[in-house]
Amino acid sequence: MNVAHRTYRSGSVLITLLMLIGLLAGCTPAPPPPAAPPSGTLRWSIEGVQDITRLDPARVADYQTNIAINLIFGGLVRLDPNLAVVGDGAERWQTNADGTVYTFTLRQNLAYGDGTPVTAQDFADALRRTIAPDTGSAFAFEFLKHIVGAEALHDGKSEELSGVRALDDRTLEITLDSPRGYFLSQLTYALAFVVPPGKIDSAGEDWINRAFGSGPFRVKEHVAGVKLVLEGNPHYWAGPPGVSNIELRFYPDSSAALRSYQAGELDLMGNIQSGIPAQHVAEVRNLPDMRSASAPVVRYIGFNNQHPPFDNVYVRQAFAQAIDKATLTSQVLAQQALPAERILPPGFLGSELPITPHAYDPLGARSALGLAGYSSGVRLPSISLSYAHDTDTQQVAEALQRNWRDTLGIEVELEGMPIDTFVARLDALTADPTAEDSLQLYLSVWGADYPDPHNFLSLQLQSDSPYNNGHWSNPEFDQLTTTADQIGDPARSAERLRLYNQAEQIAVREVGWLPLFNPAVNILIRPNISGLSFTPQGIIAADWTQVRIAAAP
Repeated sequence: MNVAHRTYRSGSVLITLLMLIGLLAGCTPAPPPPAAPPSGTLRWSIEGVQDITRLDPARVADYQTNIAINLIFGGLVRLDPNLAVVGDGAERWQTNADGTVYTFTLRQNLAYGDGTPVTAQDFADALRRTIAPDTGSAFAFEFLKHIVGAEALHDGKSEELSGVRALDDRTLEITLDSPRGYFLSQLTYALAFVVPPGKIDSAGEDWINRAFGSGPFRVKEHVAGVKLVLEGNPHYWAGPPGVSNIELRFYPDSSAALRSYQAGELDLMGNIQSGIPAQHVAEVRNLPDMRSASAPVVRYIGFNNQHPPFDNVYVRQAFAQAIDKATLTSQVLAQQALPAERILPPGFLGSELPITPHAYDPLGARSALGLAGYSSGVRLPSISLSYAHDTDTQQVAEALQRNWRDTLGIEVELEGMPIDTFVARLDALTADPTAEDSLQLYLSVWGADYPDPHNFLSLQLQSDSPYNNGHWSNPEFDQLTTTADQIGDPARSAERLRLYNQAEQIAVREVGWLPLFNPAVNILIRPNISGLSFTPQGIIAADWTQVRIAAAP
């Protein structure tokens, strides 16, 4: 019998996995116009870090570093400004009938920043390196564990990644253990990017000064604590970038970056996780520089579900019902956010299905606290809300403190800290929620790595997920999301989304997370810059060869 295949070409696959088939016209194409010379230096702010010190896609762990990684390195596929999955290093791909085998054909002119050709074996080696335990990638296995052989490699039982094979220099085959409707979207993330064989590990700490991959730029200079300077990759498969250099400048927070932009020292300020501070939006609202996007981001409160008092669902529900999210977003955040009643962001795949949230209900909050046993003079233990310092975050924390004091009579201590310290404390909670100094209650954020419910629900809240910082656990949630995860047939997408919806309702009801708000992120881009789009996934160039910096008026 004939075996059906689905074949995909660059630009043909939407995130929703809607299958579109295009016919190419039979006429002879006109020769491409000559490339315009590169224009100037793009000065781009990186907020919330003092430096970027490691440029390794296999070890990427924060959004700021990921910005640089995506400029320097590339993968098989990427997202375009419409958030469609399009070819990057691969010019086309196909799957087998049940969606478990992907075959990618690489571009003929795919090369690294030093001119060395990129081969299918390089991709195979890069994926193996990412998953291998000695690489020390914190998240790679969770992202790529459904590749056949990934578990054996990660657990040290094999030195090979059997599910990834280079069939020849330009053909890569990846076999999954079961269909995964989100797999192609996962390959757009940095953990699946190709790296020059042996270069990163042999260069050691010096790699930050000369990093290169198959992306549009390569490192020209690193000034510790100040900036990372990139230059165009002359060997980039699409052609030389339209800007000659990018300066990624480091700022402690978005307020400092805004001041620098206003002083004329930046061309691009802000990103999907750190935009213009809410209290400053009115200053720039009418400028042609301002760009807005509804971010696939949720700011949320996490709980240590393994330690009193937040191991009690009624306490979590009381804290949820005591928060006036409408006032928080309208007054504290100056209407630059929407109250979050669920885990999936508005407009995200799956958010079209309804959820019953915990509404603001002071009486219900006090009742829930009583059901938890904290009434008639019985007091909760001392509670601290921990968070990373940022202008808006401090104001949000203070508003939450007032809500809990006024509604529940609970005085929550505020514990702000530098972002590096907060991340370390969050990692410690993930490793051992029973430790004496573990976080109790924390204000955090999650933004989509790839636009699929799996990224928010399964990855964040399944019992065995390494991303489940608060250790919430529910067997029914696990079963529903596991079943949804294994549906790869686009014809069953409605069924898949219904399962995720049922799981999300459980997590909302039990307050596995306490979603607070979805930020409407605003950034600034000089009007003389063309070719860049601000999307819910961040700054994306449809074609870096067409990005331009025109002469300022």
